[in-house]
Amino acid sequence: MKIAALQMVSTPDVDRNLADAVQLIAQAAAAGAKLVALPEYFCLMGRRDEDKLTHAEAEGSGPLQQALAQAARDHGVWLIGGTLPLHAEVPNRVRNTTLVWNPQGQQVARYDKIHLFAFDNGRESYDEGRVLEAGTQAQAFEAEGFRLGLSICYDLRFPEHFRSLMNPPCDVLVVPAAFTYTTGQAHWELLLRARAVENQCYVLAIGQGGQHDNGRRTWGQSMVIDPWGQILAQQAEGPGVVLADISHERIAEVRTQLPALKHRRC
Repeated sequence: MKIAALQMVSTPDVDRNLADAVQLIAQAAAAGAKLVALPEYFCLMGRRDEDKLTHAEAEGSGPLQQALAQAARDHGVWLIGGTLPLHAEVPNRVRNTTLVWNPQGQQVARYDKIHLFAFDNGRESYDEGRVLEAGTQAQAFEAEGFRLGLSICYDLRFPEHFRSLMNPPCDVLVVPAAFTYTTGQAHWELLLRARAVENQCYVLAIGQGGQHDNGRRTWGQSMVIDPWGQILAQQAEGPGVVLADISHERIAEVRTQLPALKHRRC
């Protein structure tokens, strides 16, 4: 199956971001992708954290969800919708949520980001907990005979999250992200390849990548990694489509030659 990471450089303009996302979905489908994925915060890189509250939707309704469901139908693809803000139970908070649609435009999975990013090096400071409500449950779904485990950005630093998705084993681990340039340069590829190797899975990593209107710079480097940790395709910065083919045969080959998943003791 051909899969695609749709790298973006999102802005504070939701309509513009949505139009860019739909265009990338069409481009990937035209290139033969059967499953496509958008990055974290594809719909909004706001000037303030609180901007997410303005655009939050209820699950199952709202212009963002309607547009992505329609794009999945129009292009006949499985669509992993990066993340978008959904209403939370706590006032003045939202869930940072990945939704998945099948080629008929039906929602088939939801994952709310569990681990909330915080970082302060004296020059940059971030704290997602100011506006996000954390999720509680890991999620996976089936598409075209493959099992795909969901994660979001900062989850990447918690290997136990991915281990929880390996019973039964996943074939692909999906990581939509908006890594900062600083943390991405240091750890993005290192962590992604580690998750692929230790779980003997493909990794589909979809980043924001470039200089944003709000002054933030994200790392990019969207990529597809095979179960041996080899990078099959990637893009540094800027919007674009990263395509690669995945197969059950490659997964079986790696897991047969080195049956590490069977050797687990905890």
